[in-house]
Amino acid sequence: MPKTSRQPQAETRGFETEAKQLLHLMIHSLYSNKEIFLRELISNASDAVDKLRFEALSNPELLGANTQPSVTIDFDADAKTITLSDTGIGMSRDEVITNLGTIAKSGTAAFLQGLTGDQKKDSQLIGQFGVGFYSAFIVADTVEVLTRRAGTEAQEATLWRSNGEADYTIESAEKAEAGTVITLHLKTDEADFADGYRIRSIVKKYADHLSIPVLMEKEDSSSETAQEVDSASEKESEDKSDAATEGNVENKKPEKVYEAINAAQALWTRSRKDVKDDEYKEFYKLITHDYQNPLNWSHNRVEGKLEYTSLLYIPSQAPYDLWNRDAARGLKLYVQRVFIMDEAEQFLPLYLRFIKGVVDSNDISLNVSREILQQDPVVDSMRSALTKRALDMLEKLKKSNPDDYAQFWKEFGLVLKEGPAEDFANKERIAKLLLFNSTHSAEDSQDQSLEDYVGRMKDGQDKIYFLVAESAKAARCSPHLEIFRKKGIEVLLLSDRIDEWLISHLRNFDGKQLQDISRGELDLGKLDDEADKKEQEEIEKKLEGLISRVSAVLDGKVKSVRLSHRLTDSPACLAVDDYDMGLQMRKIMEASGQEVPEVKPIFELNPDHSLVTKMDSEQDEERFADIAQILFAQATLAEGSQLDNPAEFSARLNKLLLSLG
Repeated sequence: MPKTSRQPQAETRGFETEAKQLLHLMIHSLYSNKEIFLRELISNASDAVDKLRFEALSNPELLGANTQPSVTIDFDADAKTITLSDTGIGMSRDEVITNLGTIAKSGTAAFLQGLTGDQKKDSQLIGQFGVGFYSAFIVADTVEVLTRRAGTEAQEATLWRSNGEADYTIESAEKAEAGTVITLHLKTDEADFADGYRIRSIVKKYADHLSIPVLMEKEDSSSETAQEVDSASEKESEDKSDAATEGNVENKKPEKVYEAINAAQALWTRSRKDVKDDEYKEFYKLITHDYQNPLNWSHNRVEGKLEYTSLLYIPSQAPYDLWNRDAARGLKLYVQRVFIMDEAEQFLPLYLRFIKGVVDSNDISLNVSREILQQDPVVDSMRSALTKRALDMLEKLKKSNPDDYAQFWKEFGLVLKEGPAEDFANKERIAKLLLFNSTHSAEDSQDQSLEDYVGRMKDGQDKIYFLVAESAKAARCSPHLEIFRKKGIEVLLLSDRIDEWLISHLRNFDGKQLQDISRGELDLGKLDDEADKKEQEEIEKKLEGLISRVSAVLDGKVKSVRLSHRLTDSPACLAVDDYDMGLQMRKIMEASGQEVPEVKPIFELNPDHSLVTKMDSEQDEERFADIAQILFAQATLAEGSQLDNPAEFSARLNKLLLSLG
């Protein structure tokens, strides 16, 4: 135990609510891979060392006498303890309370609301959140943290202790060197972690590629020291009269000899051909705290006008805070192997915020700040190159492993759909990566690319047709598809909230215009039969009276009434004028609290439907009005909108049904 100078009474403080919930999850976790606690603690220690080296660039005195960065692991099998010591930045008393007593992650409450109460299911969410320090309670019933911030006096250290329940104690202490010492008192059934071979195996597996050494006592140093003591004891028995020698032997303590048990070479600095796939995967887990393997990665060294190394990863699952715009994102930034900052978001656009990894530059100043990064032309050049590299990764994944790409799309597809609006220069490349549901799909999953669609286009087709709806099922059942089914023309079915906004920025693909089949007058171009067009014109003249009567009934509710060329089975549908805002965009604006302009639909009637024919021959104007209002209400519901007055619709329908008897 480290020497401490305690105040008469330690202060007891309670964990915040969210920390209590997370600790409860740790303590009662059924997570099978318990050894990750050591990876999490070593990763935190490495971060602390990196932060000290960065702060020491402007304040070298922070390094003190011990300038050798390292993480040291000791264990005591008899006492059932594991101790990790680092030479990092350390923490002040206030930082201990903030970092260990609360969870400063945005979106934590939303994550915890997702817990089901099923321990097995909830334990799998641990990796999605990234618990860091709290993972110690998976194997320990008590955790002690002795820490001293660099630049403070020895007596300004802090001792924190908790059993992971409702509260923790905190008190002043003494510590000779800056840094942090974490002591885990293992649970009885986890005591086998206090074993040298097992700890070494875990470190080699998870932390072999840290750029700082992880130290443990030499396995043979204890036995060598014991032999020395035995030899001295033999000499003592031969010469019992030498009291001084006897005293020295009795007081002699074994001196521990430590050795590095990891390679201590940053993985990204090694040649690609020398790094195994398993090493890439474990390094990803180390820097991201993710428990799942990445789907793909790209390791690249650039030399020439710019010199930098990048290692980018595509995760296999979305983090819990993917949609929190304030959440941390970006790459770990190093300059000439010196850690500068986590979450350097300047190197990738927002729509690629799911990309994780490391970038190490030789061209950026060591004294860089986030503000300087935003104005540095070197960063702009690197951002452009790294964006292209990330898109390369996705293209290769889509081409070589469709199943993995389907998994990626399920997790991150909505984020990638932000791309065409944000990144005009790469709009066409991003468009090739997008997946949609279509009338060609067997199910409601998004599994068709724009390239797939273009490859199946009919002779004479010059547009890519799409339909926006509230859900894939609603789109598949839309009356707007009727003429397209009849002619065998494929239609993309868009049901994500972002889709209409996406298409407004995409507009074209491969020289083909994207056309909303629910907007404006339907024009199939060369796919239309000339005889059909002539017949439609004749019908329009014949039913001008019907259009006038319906227009009078729906005056104020619709922009116009016209005959439809889209319908084959349904009596009516609603269309949107060419430049009016669609239903999906209106709902997005309403949800964000913005004022939405009033948009009146176009009401289209199917002249071949028997109900429309019957309505045209109806002489009773009141009955005619009821039929027209009911058809309008049905078309509104089919579109996915709500009725202004459902009771009125029910009354009209009941009235009409009663008249049939």
